Amino acid sequence: MKQEKILMGMTIKIEINDKNANEEIFNKIFSYFEEVDKRFSTYKEDSEISKINRGELKANKWSSDMKEIFKLSEKTKKETNGYFDIQRPDGKYDPSGLVKGWAIWEAANIIKKEGYNDFYVDAGGDIQAFGKNDQNEPWKIGIRNPFKTEEIIKKLSIKDIGVATSGTYVRDQHIYNPKNPNEKIENIVSLTVIGPNVYEADRFATAAFAMGKNGIYFIENLPGFEGYMVDKNGVAKMTSGFEKYVI
Repeated sequence: MKQEKILMGMTIKIEINDKNANEEIFNKIFSYFEEVDKRFSTYKEDSEISKINRGELKANKWSSDMKEIFKLSEKTKKETNGYFDIQRPDGKYDPSGLVKGWAIWEAANIIKKEGYNDFYVDAGGDIQAFGKNDQNEPWKIGIRNPFKTEEIIKKLSIKDIGVATSGTYVRDQHIYNPKNPNEKIENIVSLTVIGPNVYEADRFATAAFAMGKNGIYFIENLPGFEGYMVDKNGVAKMTSGFEKYVI
């Protein structure tokens, strides 16, 4: 059973390979993403993060989810030597570089707790996959050509892992280098990261992209992760273990 819905400004797709899958579980997951959007969207004036940015909500009044995201963001900042920072140059917070992967991972855990083992959750191209598809094989996904998005340049076979892509080819220059906020990241256009789960893949993909061409080397030296980078000239570079996922 497969369903998709536009939420958080992107398409969210869920497929559960189980004859017992029903509308209830899909509604539960889509409702969860709606709640995440209401809490973390910097585009909604009444969201919790918008109230924090306006100084209307003090830290002791934050939700447990918000406290967790700020804690995880600080952890990621340290682990990436400052290349991940949710505090923008204007002093406001934007946790979107971490929230999407975290939300997909949390949604996947909800599905697992409901007793499903073979499924994937895809939000805006970032994916958490568990088990097998209806062909009794690992899930098949594609990496888009950032210069021609209807074209797939790499097909991957994944199971029980997460995949996330950071880039400027869809949302333009929305990722910035915290160490040089005024400099546009133009030497690379996309960076796909495979990790133990989509939350881990997403946060490190964001940070690695902010590093520019050096990001792929950061992923290379990160145990349990693989990456695939496309630069501004259309030249791809992959980490040493990436090929094992390629079909």
